[in-house]
Parts: sequence; structure tokens; C-alpha cells
Amino acid sequence: MSALNVLDEINKIYPEEEVKILAKAYHFAKDAHKNQKRASGEEYFTHPCSVAQILIGLKMDYATIVAAFLHDVLEDTPVSASDIESEFGSEVLALVEGVTKLDKIEFKSKEEEQAENFKKIFVSMASDIRVIIIKLADRLHNMRSLNFLSHERQVRMANETLEIYAPLARRLGISKLNCELEDLCLKYNDPEAFEYLAENIHHKIEEREAFVKKVVDELRGIIFESNIKGEVFGRPKHFYSIYKKMKKKNLTLDQIYDLTAVRVLVNTVDECYELLGKIHKRWAPMPGRIKDYIAMPKENMYQSLHTTVVTTFGRVFEIQIRTYEMNNTAEYGIAAHWQYKEQKSSTDNFDKRLSWIREVMEWQGGLKDSKDFLESLKGDIYNTELLVFTPKGEVVSLVKDSTPVDFAYRIHTQVGNRCVGARVNGKMVPLTTVLQVGDIVEIITSNTTKGPSWDWLKFVKTNAARAKIKAFYKKEKADEMNKLGKQMLEVEAKNRGYSFGELLTADAFSRLSEKMSFTGQDEMYIAVGSGAVSVNQILVKLIDIHKKEHRPKVNHYPTGITAKVVHSTGDVTIKGVDGLLVRFARCCNPVPGDKIIGFVSRGRGVAVHRADCPNMRAEDPNRFLEASWTGKAGEEGYTASLRINAKEDAQVLSLVSNACAKFNMFILAINGRIDNKKHVAVVDITLKINKKDDLDNFIKFVQADKSIIDVFRNNN
Repeated sequence: MSALNVLDEINKIYPEEEVKILAKAYHFAKDAHKNQKRASGEEYFTHPCSVAQILIGLKMDYATIVAAFLHDVLEDTPVSASDIESEFGSEVLALVEGVTKLDKIEFKSKEEEQAENFKKIFVSMASDIRVIIIKLADRLHNMRSLNFLSHERQVRMANETLEIYAPLARRLGISKLNCELEDLCLKYNDPEAFEYLAENIHHKIEEREAFVKKVVDELRGIIFESNIKGEVFGRPKHFYSIYKKMKKKNLTLDQIYDLTAVRVLVNTVDECYELLGKIHKRWAPMPGRIKDYIAMPKENMYQSLHTTVVTTFGRVFEIQIRTYEMNNTAEYGIAAHWQYKEQKSSTDNFDKRLSWIREVMEWQGGLKDSKDFLESLKGDIYNTELLVFTPKGEVVSLVKDSTPVDFAYRIHTQVGNRCVGARVNGKMVPLTTVLQVGDIVEIITSNTTKGPSWDWLKFVKTNAARAKIKAFYKKEKADEMNKLGKQMLEVEAKNRGYSFGELLTADAFSRLSEKMSFTGQDEMYIAVGSGAVSVNQILVKLIDIHKKEHRPKVNHYPTGITAKVVHSTGDVTIKGVDGLLVRFARCCNPVPGDKIIGFVSRGRGVAVHRADCPNMRAEDPNRFLEASWTGKAGEEGYTASLRINAKEDAQVLSLVSNACAKFNMFILAINGRIDNKKHVAVVDITLKINKKDDLDNFIKFVQADKSIIDVFRNNN
């Protein structure tokens, strides 16, 4: 990036008095970064120049551009905060310090680092949204020059960008940044897919451009006949959106018809709808592919009409129709506010865009740490795709599968806390009802209700609702309920012959929390003390965990015998008894090479289990016997059960068949299903094997396939 390019662009866009300050910032930063180099070997100053140019392209205000030039000087040069304030004022200093604080902190772990960064981002956005816009531009330029870093750092930065920064750009409506960030992430996360798309899309570019020209010409004809002033142009879709569609729908590139969309820009909303009708009269629309984001804007205020049509030349095509103002909002998102900040419509849109940030900061106060905050955000901030209505016709955006309780808390915290019922489309429904797009939802409240039910945590989908429910229990009589709940648990544990302190280990509480959604022990005590959760619910789970953790040891006996195994031809040695019937346990199917134990079952002799069999953890230790393999191979082989977790589109049966043929195994039973909650394929399989080495080789072979998530021994 040359100095001339940046300064020339500044001269063209900004007024003379602002140009002077921008030029001053440029030279100030250049001097500060003198003699510093980037990983590429370039002068370091090329980075702040490039960040500034990205923001100039978004037409940000001059203070943001000044801060872009200076955004690294506090961290990487001797320049002080007072130097910046004296030269450029407190507004610029606040922006520079805001960006610097996002990067300057020490952490105990990568997970904590990501969580804390996420929280700091939202704190920064709440104080001045320009901080995150600078940070997005900074991340974009770093992604553009990622090829100079190690592969490990490339992948780490790409993952972080895809998980945090690209969705933030999308939520802020800045598609110019979001699309390029996602494409760059794909380049490093799946380089083979990126190269494939680049090569094959470019290969057919002439054919596609010829087709797009036909569509554009016909649309221009429709606009001319309608006496409407407007523009029509083709817009290639970015690689990552094509990649996601191929993955999600298991399509090949040849099966994706809308590699390029045509966009129509007009002056008024009425003209948008008029053209939509005339386009559908010319070409048949595909059912279910018409989306009206003008009447129901997205959460980031994106507005447009989308329709997919079957053209007269036999090709499917997507057409987007919007006004010039809507297009500007779609391209620049929240950054468009600084282009039109004198207009009331811009101010209104700006306030609406910031409302979700303010809401996040409102309920995040009830969360204990940054990790909770991160988990709470991931669902809500990036997955708003369900639009429903209030009885007055106002649009409310929720996450998929939300319930009336989520809706209530989206309206207001007190509406959620006082919710006692709901009507959907005029009919009373349970609060667990899953809402559908277009539902009209009415919440019934009562001033006499004590507050939300803890059981709501089992079915609410928005993390905002979850946080507000938990916050209620934290605030309402927290100290009193805390002491009472702890006392109740201690007394009842003693009545059952346990010390509560012995039961409530750190690991036990962690496992309990997975089942009951507690984020801390105080929260558990308050839930018990308030009656939201019973003492029995807590103690039953803790006692069960305690029993499993104190697994019995195998008794060692001085004498031993070799006993014939029933229902199998393999031999084992059982020490300490004689004359008992011996068999393999079917719950864990031990095979030679597994560590094993004998278990004396009443009336059925000795059952041989794997030493790690979960069914043995709570059994009487006096009934365990030491067992070992004799080393003699069984003539009929052994059975082993496995569970395979794979991607939904995985060809598991074919993979398993190949593995069985390779290692000379037989499939005795196989059962598969799709876990819709986790979006994985689950396959349970029982194999006939000769020795454990074969099973280990089978598992390694299957695990090597990219579509496989996990393979492990199963218990029937």
C-alpha cells in the first residue's frame, strides 16, 4: 500500500480541514513505526495504511481513519496515551485505547482467552461501535497477509475469525467485510475446497457471464417497459456461501445453479414490489424461494426482496430487488450511519442495530465469568432465523426452535418473569411449544406469580432467556435461599449416611452441572432453598456419582484354576474358585487383550467383564475375582461392539464393509440413526473378531476417514 494511494483517496473524500488532520496522523504513525517490519518483510506501516484504506472504503468518519493509522502505536511504539490526546484529542484516544485493550491481556488458557476477548469486544461495542469496526478492518488485513505465518497460526487465526469476527461483521450488516473474511477463512481451513472452487468457477466463467447477460438484458427490458429508473447487474456469490450450500445439502458444484445472483436497484419500495410481480409474470418462481426482507428485515436491518425463478432458457436463477438506500445498508451495514448521520432514518437504523448490543450488555451482568458470556452469545448473536409477530404486528427475531418463554424475555425481562401462559395464533398453547415462522404470539402475565420456573431452563433456546431466569434466582433472596439450601442438603446427606462435603467434589459438581445447568454451587443452593429443585434431585445424582467414583478393587486369591468359557471357545483363568460355570458378559464383550475381571453372579456362575465395564462400578467388591487370559486363541472368535459417530453425509456402511474385508471380520449386527440435535450419524455395530489387534486396526482404519468424528467400544 503506497502512501500516495491512501493520501489521494483521503483528498477525494474528506473536507480540507479533516484532510490536514488525517495527513498529520499518517505521518505521526509512519514515524512511530519507523524501522519496524512485518512477518512478510514489508515496512510495518503498510498495515495501518491498509486498515485505514479499508475503512475509507466503508466511508467511515475522519476520527475513525485517524484511529486506524494510530491503532498499534500504543502497543508497539514508545508513543504514550497523552501524546495521542495532545495531538489528536480525546475522541481519537478513546478509539485507539479501545482497539488496544482488545489485544492486551494475559490468559491462563486458550479457552479463557477466546472467552475474555469476546466479552471485551461487546464492552467496546457498547461504548463506541467504531472500535469493533476498526478491529474488523485490522483482522481483514491480517487475514489478507496470513500466508507469511506458520500453518498452525494460519489455522488458529482462520478458526477464530470464522467463529467471532466474520459473524460480527455479518450481524453488523457489513457484507463487504463479512464475505471477504469468510472466503479467506475457507482458503486456510480447507485449501483443497478453496482451490477447487476457484479453478472450477473460473473455468466456466464465460458460459456463466453469457447467461447472466441474457437475464440482465431481459430485466432491463422489464424496467424500461415499466417506466422505472433503475440498475441491473450480476453479482458473483462468494466462495464460502457456495461451500456452505454444498456441505449442507450434499451438492456438487454442477448442482448449484445460483453461483451468480442478479441484483436490481430502484428508487422506491413500491417499485420493488411492482418489479417482483412482473418478474414472476415473465418467469415462474420456485415455491418456497421467495423471501420478503423488506416487510420483515433481518436483525442487522438488511432489507431486500429475494426470488428464485426458472428462466425461459431453462436455468434457475436468483434475483434480488432493493432500493439504492437498502443496497447501501446491505453493503456497509452499521458503517453507513457515518455517511448519512445527519438523516433521521440513519439515526433510527443505527439505534436499532445497537439495540441487540445493549440487550446483551444488560443481561450479561448476571453471568459470572467470561466463559459463561461466550457460551451465552454463540447461540443468540449468530443464529437469529425465526421471525414471529406480536399481536400488534411488530416483528420479533428469535433463534430457531424458540418457545413462548423465549419470546416473553425478548419483549422484556419482567414479561418473562411474570409469564404464566401463552397464545399462539389465538390458541392457548403450552410454554414448551416450538414457535414457527409467522406465528402471532401473545404472552399472558400475572403480577402474583413468584417468578420464572427453574424447569424453563430445560426447554428455552435463547441464552438471553436462560441468563435472565438464572439472574432472577440470584437476586431474589439470594443469601437467605443460599444458606437454607446448603443446610437442607447437608442434613439430608447425613440422614442417608454421607457427609455432604464428601459427596460434593469439584468433579462431582461439574458432572451434576452438565445435567442441571448450574454455573456455580451458590446457584445450586439457591435453587434448592427456593424450592425450584428438590433435595432428592441433587443427592440422588451426587450419591450415584460418588458410588461410581469409588470403584471396587479386584480381590486377589492365592490359588487359580483354568475354566472353560461358556458361549465362546476362548479360555480364561479365574483365581480363587473351582467348579463354577464361566461365561463372557454380553454387556461389554471382552476380547483377548482387554483387561478383565470375574464377577460371581447369583445362580449363573462367573461372568467375565472388561475391567472398565460401567456396570461393575457400583457392585459389591467381595464378589469380584481376578481373571486373566490363558493365551489360547478361540476357534469361533469373539464379539465386540463399537459405536461410530460420523458426519450426517458420511458413507459409513461402505467404509465399515471395506474395513471388515481388509481385516477378515464379519458383521453380526448393525444399526444406524441420525442424531438431529447433534447433527451426526450414529452407527452401532457388532463384529466377530479373532483377536484384539484386529479390532484396534479396524478402529484406526475407520478413524482415518475425514467423515468420521469418533469410534469407541460400546456397552450394550
